[in-house]
Amino acid sequence: MTRQRPGLLVHNAAEIATLAGGVRRGSAQDDVALLTDEPAGAAEAGPAVAAYEGRIVAVGRLADVERELAEMGIAEGALERLDARRGTVTPGLIDSHTHLLFAGTRHAEIELRQRGHTYLEILAAGGGILQTVRQTRDASDDDLLGHGRRWLAEMLGHGVTTIEAKSGYGLETETELRLLALTAQLGDEGPIELVPTFLGAHAVAPEFRDRPDAARAYMDDVIESQLPAVAEQGIARSCDVFCERGVFEADEARVLLTRAAELGLAARLHADEIQPSGAAELAAEIGALSADHLGAISDAGIDALAAAADQGRSVVATLLPLTGFYLDEPAYAPARTLIGRGVPVALGTDFNPGTSPAPNLPLAMGFALHRLGMSAAEALAAVTINAATAIGLADSHGSLEVGKNADLVVWECGSHALLPYWLGADLVRAVVKHGRLVLGG
Repeated sequence: MTRQRPGLLVHNAAEIATLAGGVRRGSAQDDVALLTDEPAGAAEAGPAVAAYEGRIVAVGRLADVERELAEMGIAEGALERLDARRGTVTPGLIDSHTHLLFAGTRHAEIELRQRGHTYLEILAAGGGILQTVRQTRDASDDDLLGHGRRWLAEMLGHGVTTIEAKSGYGLETETELRLLALTAQLGDEGPIELVPTFLGAHAVAPEFRDRPDAARAYMDDVIESQLPAVAEQGIARSCDVFCERGVFEADEARVLLTRAAELGLAARLHADEIQPSGAAELAAEIGALSADHLGAISDAGIDALAAAADQGRSVVATLLPLTGFYLDEPAYAPARTLIGRGVPVALGTDFNPGTSPAPNLPLAMGFALHRLGMSAAEALAAVTINAATAIGLADSHGSLEVGKNADLVVWECGSHALLPYWLGADLVRAVVKHGRLVLGG
């Protein structure tokens, strides 16, 4: 096998959406920091990006990039050349909300919902998350790893190079630790980079549900038993909680996330998905990385997130339109209001077996256009630099800037505006992770 060279030069692109300049909010969310091939027909004026030893070292016009490489002493022979063939180049996409590892499916719930049963009713009857918990506890490591590899390969084919992956289908210490360990193993295997999140507070575990104080007693177990073990294991980077009336209240979530922060885990929340719960306000109060879902966020919640953003301590609003579609929700998260109020918006798939069995992040971008009212540029920012911010990696991921990880995608279309236009289409020509070609060419 021929050893790959340490450098890579991507050239002959119609445009490169660099997303340079940091997190996007307000009107700036529509700015993808675009480099184009104007003047048309001038090869040396075409945009290019160069990587060396896994990092981006130059971005700009091809002639300028080649001159900068020479000045850095990087010989032409040290670079592979990747012809974008007049396609679009973007940063590698980041899926900032997934539930990657689980066993089984929950397709029978579609018919239950068609008969009028709600998500929380199915959960209360022992279905929903609890069904997946039973199947996941019984699954072998090999089964879970095989499942993870299958869907990671699918995500890579959609241009995703980094994902946030939650636990949460164990609801007891042993299985939660096992899920995090398997997530770390899959991340080590690559090529997709995984950012693990502990979600022990996903639902009340079945062993606690018959108790009159079920939610409080189970939350005590999460805080006193699961969380210390997770912190000692050292794999999870953040702690999430399903903050929803009928699941875990905001006061319970506050105690958990405060203790998690003391143990070095960043905070994130499943927030106001089904009804207002005070979760968005809590996210702003404690400085969470992200508040996710927000399909039923209150005016007070919007005010809290907007105030935090104006004060320079933005909480990213991670919106999950495929979930709203799959659950036939009558309304979606108010993306236009959030953007208008200066709240940075990210997008994710919420990939999971019960409410979003959808591994296609560009499809979520398309739904963001048609159900959330976002523009193509806003959606691209939402799955690159804003998604990187939502998982705490904005300094190294999410844009094509010198010094950052060389994660990028070459798309078989001449404009970033076409990525969400072709709904569910396979537009990926090549994927680069840490400066190495990992798909296509």
